[in-house]
Amino acid sequence: MKIFITGGSGLLGQYLNVELSKKHEILTQYHSNIGNCASFNNVQLYITDFQKLEKIFSSFKPEIVIHTAAVSNPEKADKLSADIVYDINVNATANLAELCSQHNAKMIYLSTDLVYAGYRGSFLKEDAKLIPISLYAETKLMGEIKIQQTFGNYIILREALLIGFGLNHSRNNFHLMYEKLTKGEPVNLFTDQFRTPLALHDAARMIGELIGKNIDGEVINIGGQERLSRYELGEMLCEEAGFDKKLLIGKMMEEAGLTYKVADVSMSTEKLQSYGIKSQTCRDSIKKILSGVNV
Repeated sequence: MKIFITGGSGLLGQYLNVELSKKHEILTQYHSNIGNCASFNNVQLYITDFQKLEKIFSSFKPEIVIHTAAVSNPEKADKLSADIVYDINVNATANLAELCSQHNAKMIYLSTDLVYAGYRGSFLKEDAKLIPISLYAETKLMGEIKIQQTFGNYIILREALLIGFGLNHSRNNFHLMYEKLTKGEPVNLFTDQFRTPLALHDAARMIGELIGKNIDGEVINIGGQERLSRYELGEMLCEEAGFDKKLLIGKMMEEAGLTYKVADVSMSTEKLQSYGIKSQTCRDSIKKILSGVNV
């Protein structure tokens, strides 16, 4: 298939470039940092440039658009004006949905587990209460709504906390934790925030499997199997990598002064599994992540 990937130089985007190029013809978009897009058919543009996007749809003619480009976390969003965050996370998503509709392309949109209310229990299903408390999560949910208002040929994926090593310039909290532990430095980790962590390599594989399914008009949680705090995740990394657990410092969100206190957005992946797609266990994922370091 012909697949257009937005945010191709981002944390997940670079893994998608590698995974999807094995079986498909991809065109991957980046804005400033090229990352591994340099190794694939790529295009540089600002995701809000509607005219350039129109030209891509007319020339490349994608059958699937995987939209990962975004102001990608609460901290980044809070450093920008609300107008810029809205333009990137909402307007650009609406424009892409319109182009997909016009050109008969399926849209796969990467949303976030942070759209859920963080105080309504564990293993939340797709119909659970939605209360995004950050500008980032609010605009990601608005992106979901814009897509649903535009057409029906979409899959919205509410993505769990991603773990693994960022390629090239990209980094996430797991990668930063690993780097600190390798230097013998202490790491502060929340004991009272729970997620269903998903490895980057596994997320890319699962999205690749979803492409082959006849699914549209669905919102699907994409995450791991286990409900873990960030501290428990750190413990698991220490056990598998041989780091000293004494370097882990447990902190409550209140104590750490966290701006957005989301206690539990662990997600049920029953719907995803009903399509025959299942993640690795978190421990197996960490083993695979670490095996890649030693190659």
